[in-house]
This record gives sequence, structure tokens and C-alpha cells, in this order.
Amino acid sequence: ESAAGFIWRLKDESGDATDIRVFDDPLLLVNLSVWASHEALHAFVYESDHMRFVRQRTDWFERPKEAHTVLWWVQPGHTPSLEEAWERLTRLRTLGPTPEAFTFRSTFPPPSDGAQSTGNQ
Repeated sequence: ESAAGFIWRLKDESGDATDIRVFDDPLLLVNLSVWASHEALHAFVYESDHMRFVRQRTDWFERPKEAHTVLWWVQPGHTPSLEEAWERLTRLRTLGPTPEAFTFRSTFPPPSDGAQSTGNQ
């Protein structure tokens, strides 16, 4: 939460995001966050100490069979919901990358209305 560009993340009352269970799947963890820019999110994920956890993810998680991370733009002040994140992930899985649901590899520029970046993993 102290990373440059961090705005918000989904967490429970104790401050833990990994305790949030959705879609009746006890093995599904959700990471939903909002960042000031795509660059800030990318820097946190791939250029900070967080990268050592990314490198070890196969020690803790099964390799996903389909897209599991989706990015999209949100208006400043908007707090994305789990339902919105699921809709965006489903859109990415169905249509591939679009301006409404994309990936780190296939990005789209922010709309001209000043929207911020959000990510769901």
C-alpha cells in the first residue's frame, strides 16, 4: 500500500485480502486494486520486491488454464466491485484483450476522461 501510484485494494476488516472468498471456490484468491497509472502498477508487480513473490507463484498456486489477470480503466474515485472484476475477466477470456479488459502484454491507452488503472488477479 506504500508503493508509488497505489490508490486502493480490496481487503477484509482485518486488512487481509486472501480471506475474501468468492464464487463458492475455496481455492480462488482475489487481488483487486486500483493504481494511478498502468506504469505504476507495472513497476510494483515487475520492478519491486513483489517480483520475488511473482517468481515463486508456482510454489503456491496451480498454473492457470485460462486468463487470470485482467486490467481495465476506472474513473477517479470509483471503487470496482468483485462482480465488475468477474465481468471484466470473463470478457477478456471470451473476447481477448479489448479497451474494456486487457493484460500487461496487450494494453490499451486510458480513455481521454482521466480514468485510472485497475487490476484483478
